[in-house]
Amino acid sequence: GQGVPQNDKTAVKWYKLSAEQGNSRAQFSLGQMYNNGEGVSQNHKTAVKWYKLAAKQGDAPAQYNLGWNYRNGQGVSRDYKTAVKCYELAAKQGNARAQFSLGQMHRKGEGVAHTYMTAVKWFRLAAKQGHAPAQFSLGQMYRNGQGLARNDKTAVKWYTLAAEQGNAYAQNNLAWNYRNGQGVPQDDKTAVRWYTLAAKQGNVRAQFSLGQMYGKGECVPQNHKTAMKWYTLAAEQGHANAQFSLGWMYDEGKGVTRNDKTAVQWLTLAAGQGDPYAQNNLGWMYKEGLGVTRNYKTAVKWYTLSAKQGHANAQTNLGWMYKEGLGVPQHQKTGVSQDYVTAAKWYTLAAEQEHAPAQSTLGVMYAEGKGVLRNDKTAVKWYKLAAELGDSSAQFNLGVMYDEGKGVSQNEKTALKCYTLAAEQKDARAQTNLGDTKSANE
Repeated sequence: GQGVPQNDKTAVKWYKLSAEQGNSRAQFSLGQMYNNGEGVSQNHKTAVKWYKLAAKQGDAPAQYNLGWNYRNGQGVSRDYKTAVKCYELAAKQGNARAQFSLGQMHRKGEGVAHTYMTAVKWFRLAAKQGHAPAQFSLGQMYRNGQGLARNDKTAVKWYTLAAEQGNAYAQNNLAWNYRNGQGVPQDDKTAVRWYTLAAKQGNVRAQFSLGQMYGKGECVPQNHKTAMKWYTLAAEQGHANAQFSLGWMYDEGKGVTRNDKTAVQWLTLAAGQGDPYAQNNLGWMYKEGLGVTRNYKTAVKWYTLSAKQGHANAQTNLGWMYKEGLGVPQHQKTGVSQDYVTAAKWYTLAAEQEHAPAQSTLGVMYAEGKGVLRNDKTAVKWYKLAAELGDSSAQFNLGVMYDEGKGVSQNEKTALKCYTLAAEQKDARAQTNLGDTKSANE
């Protein structure tokens, strides 16, 4: 539309007349019109036809576009090797997009051997021409030490160049570097600035990070409503951690009116993506009947999925369900649902991760011989570990073991010390025992 009203159909007419005479620029432009459906019906095969003619005459943009079509299988069958050949022709003429694409293909091993060093070569050529995605990618290579020595400062250099051109991925990564003081001095304000720029462009990782920062009051004043805003934007893009966080905030009423049903909706989305935290919390919602009809079997289902991923809280919760016989299969011979052996298995897995409630319960199971062979010394071992982590129930039970000389030498002073620690945490049994001790000494 320069000097005349824009008219795509007329443009196609003139491009075609020129292209049919062998003009490479017109052939490329006509390919673009067919590719984009401008002035003609969109037709990728016809676009490829014209790109090929222009490419044969050495037109670098046409060579690049033809490579793109072969790489993505648009208008032609996908063929990575042919894509590489087309990109190489354009890249050797200095076409930055082709250089960047070659870097990608060498990094991924598409149509060529997987070679980080060659990827770096092509990324660098494109980056030096100011190609923002290549600058970001080169930053990634430096950050990860792929094809060259790891160098966070150099990574930051390339991220900055790309970020200043508006590349959201670079802005997000640069924010992370400033937040963590990696490759640059730690700077909360700069981190927030880059995260915000990336998030406003829809970068889901930046949106989630801002949600975390506002939710916890890290780098910014705590603001649950602002956290909700960013979590929601990320969650709506399918970010599992954001969906979990949003579910948690609705469950707790942080930054929003508490709503268990909405919490369940978000937790279900995250859990369906395999998020172990969401799976555990969703199990809890079904166990307690919060936002859903109480269903122990469904609770066990979600606890199990989370527990198998190593989530200690879920392992403990699942252990409790087996111990209580809720939502778990009945024993074929006895018809009893309680399964102490399986309960002990899950408690042990959680206890080995220093999960105090599991350690405390496991101590009780060894003391009572439920699901495991009775062993007072092993009971004391788990009580001690949980007590050191501040578990009041374990502190009380450890006091009992010292009081009665079970699994340890009897020691009233140590028993008293354990009772005191538990009593200070409002453990009624420990408070009673302390009262009995003082009454007996008067």
